[in-house]
Amino acid sequence: MILEGVRKSFGKKEVIRGVNLEVKGGEVLSLVGPSGSGKSTLLKCINRLIEIDSGRILVGGRNIKEMDPVELRREVVLVPQNSVTFPGSVLDNVMMPLRAQGVEDRKRAEKALLEAGLSRELFSRNAEKLSGGEKKRVALARALVLRPKALLLDEPTAGVDPKKVGIIEESILDMVRGRGITVIWVTHDVSQALRVGDRIASMKKGKVIKVGERDRFQWEGVY
Repeated sequence: MILEGVRKSFGKKEVIRGVNLEVKGGEVLSLVGPSGSGKSTLLKCINRLIEIDSGRILVGGRNIKEMDPVELRREVVLVPQNSVTFPGSVLDNVMMPLRAQGVEDRKRAEKALLEAGLSRELFSRNAEKLSGGEKKRVALARALVLRPKALLLDEPTAGVDPKKVGIIEESILDMVRGRGITVIWVTHDVSQALRVGDRIASMKKGKVIKVGERDRFQWEGVY
């Protein structure tokens, strides 16, 4: 995944200011920075929920502007910070993106739920009555069931019981590394960025200002 000179403005305010970034295939890149630095907006630009003004974004060597948005969003799946569940069972929630493609594959949905760390006893439960952490896992399973090449995770453990954060981190890393999925993991938590990322990139005022290996990343000036 390659971003070259990516810019985006809303009205007169430029929120993404010439971002250049390369994410290696199969790596987990932690994306950190202050609130309002453009991290979430950048994720939405990558899967075209927001169209960029200039520059280009390549996924698998293809310019995303030349890709069908539906195809792109199957390959590059965004898991937003606020995990949304829909009326119906947990299993129905994960079947939803498959049914949108005309696919009725219960086993595939069940496998995604198990990989996301949800037990079979929860499959028939009303998804809207789950805990915050369980809803995060449903959102992850709904992304995984599409068999994406890349995941864009926006604060995937925000609002989760601190005692369960580590469990969710391990579940995500096991899933993506087992499948060779490329990940951009947005987090405000420095310790989490160090735990999950192979490399770390930091944003400030709409720009990527630093990129480096986890063990050698220079934190000065990031926050």
